[in-house]
Amino acid sequence: MNARQDCAAMVVGGPTTVLDLGGLRIVSDPTFDAPGPHGYLTKTTGPVITEDQLGPVDLVLVSHDNHADNFDDRGRALALASPLVLTTSSGAGRLGHPAVGDLPWTSHAVERPGGGDLTVTAVPAVHGPEDGERDADGFVNCEVIGFVLSGPGLPTVYVSGDNASISTVTEIADRIPHLDAAVLHAGAARVEGKFRDRAVSLDSIRAAAAAAVLGPAAVIPAHYD
Repeated sequence: MNARQDCAAMVVGGPTTVLDLGGLRIVSDPTFDAPGPHGYLTKTTGPVITEDQLGPVDLVLVSHDNHADNFDDRGRALALASPLVLTTSSGAGRLGHPAVGDLPWTSHAVERPGGGDLTVTAVPAVHGPEDGERDADGFVNCEVIGFVLSGPGLPTVYVSGDNASISTVTEIADRIPHLDAAVLHAGAARVEGKFRDRAVSLDSIRAAAAAAVLGPAAVIPAHYD
């Protein structure tokens, strides 16, 4: 896995996806713990590769740091050892250096080794039903963002994070009308007794709807079983 490719994506387990893009190695929502108890969650399957097999990582994307199924102990260690972590505003406050917090529709330029920049645009996400109860900061469940990666001569790639809202996907499609690929968290995660047991990430029907709305050439499902 150490050898970088010009353009490639691999889901290594749970939500964790490795993207080679523009000469950069990018890891989204890193989870590398072995199976076993993790707080109130139990991990049943480990990653197909270890973090050591990735080689140097240039950028880590963390849609939210609040839940262990998206950001576990070894994933945190990988992130904090990387040159740059892009995440939510509240997450950056909790993680500290090298995390940078981005609000939806703000962009961050990451220098590419061959010259030029990769632009990472934070996009909104709703971690639960659109009509779900919101906290004091206006978030359903917790603050979550997705990401759109783009740059001259590069495909434009959307990474959804834990989003369950089709209206949010529609907003992204309206503002970024051409996507080449979409990494969709499509496992219909549910929390017993919360939101009337409705999914807090895309289920299969909504994932298909999101793909239809976004119209990418490639859809890469992640965070599903």
